[in-house]
Amino acid sequence: MGTVEYTGHVAAGGPPGSRLAGGLTVIKMSVGPMDNNAYLLVCRDTRDALLIDAANDADRLLALLAVQQPAVRLAGVLTTHRHQDHWQALTRVLAATGAATLAGAADADGLPVPVDVRLEDGDRITVGAVSLAVIALRGHTPGSIAIRYDEPSGAVHLFTGDSLFPGGPGRTASASDFTSLMDDLEARVFGPLPDGTWVYPGHGDDTTLGAERPHLAEWRARGW
Repeated sequence: MGTVEYTGHVAAGGPPGSRLAGGLTVIKMSVGPMDNNAYLLVCRDTRDALLIDAANDADRLLALLAVQQPAVRLAGVLTTHRHQDHWQALTRVLAATGAATLAGAADADGLPVPVDVRLEDGDRITVGAVSLAVIALRGHTPGSIAIRYDEPSGAVHLFTGDSLFPGGPGRTASASDFTSLMDDLEARVFGPLPDGTWVYPGHGDDTTLGAERPHLAEWRARGW
């Protein structure tokens, strides 16, 4: 399974994109009919791996694991939120690999499998020798989470699920949910993180906080 140069865009059903990011290799693949993004984070030192959103196409995800050289060990599968399009392949991937399951505490009971690690805002998880931070972004669902990785160089990577896309926050079901999500995005993402932060969303192309920051007031005004 070949990879393409990493631009933040991967084609539905096409080859994954791969990039080096400090102690991690980040591999992005589009799966399923809704152009869901699945991200494989591989520790370059230990070859332990974390899969973010086993969204669909279990065979392709398992093949992606199988072709990694040197071989990887899938230590965990993290689900960013409880919506069904983000966990269609979860049961099969877990059965094939024995990986642990991780999800936001408030969404854990909405998944089709028992969750081993229920995550809260400010928690930290590890992928081999690499530490990642958990950011709760409440609104798209009550337990939606983002994952932050800080390279030793200072570069920041943020995996946002459906809470932040190019062009705005993810869909919300009420005005209060929208306000909650915008409040968390401003306080926990745009407030502390620099413009160069690379954003990996749950669907579609990547973006940066710098590209999105000028539109915060516009998003507030339009509501979703």
